[in-house]
Amino acid sequence: MPRGRASGYDTQREQILARAAELFALQGYTATSMNQVAQACGVSKPSLYHYVRDKYQLLVEIAEGHVTLLKTLASQVQRQPLDPQAQLRELIDSFVGAYAGSRAAHRVLTEDVKFLEPADRDRLLAVQREVVAAFADAIARVRPELRRAELHKPLTMLLFGMMNWMFTWLQPGGRLTYAAISPVVADLFLGGLNAVRVAEPLKSRPAAKLAVRRRA
Repeated sequence: MPRGRASGYDTQREQILARAAELFALQGYTATSMNQVAQACGVSKPSLYHYVRDKYQLLVEIAEGHVTLLKTLASQVQRQPLDPQAQLRELIDSFVGAYAGSRAAHRVLTEDVKFLEPADRDRLLAVQREVVAAFADAIARVRPELRRAELHKPLTMLLFGMMNWMFTWLQPGGRLTYAAISPVVADLFLGGLNAVRVAEPLKSRPAAKLAVRRRA
């Protein structure tokens, strides 16, 4: 009979994914070896292969785990009975909080997804598009005319531009925290959102095409 998994297997596996994410974020996916991952986890290299097949599986599971978390958060907020502005603020707060708690995984998702094979990358991008759609719908609830003008998705990408790269300048341990910056992001975006002018129907202009490539 095949042996069952040892007690604590899932916990150890999560710790391996977390340490690998930290290494990938610090020095890059290609520069990180399985020997380094094993050393960071305090296990032997043969023991490491008991939990994951190879370094590529680590990359897939780190990126997929993070984007799945974001999709779950978006779905949870969508189910709450909130008015449009409150819902958008809650989405922003949830995502900024998730980025704060998963800085390494978020950096991997934004910077190392280019190393994924096409099938894996396409699967992750499909989930990212669902996340983008949740934000776009929330923005359109605040200003429905933006949906008619097909501006709700470009505005969503501008919002993600603020949130996604926060880890490049907002460092842990500083005076400004993720919790403190979250309402600032919401105030800045909502203030600007109300100022956006819809000057002409979109049908009179060439349609804009958006591509969700590396982040959400």
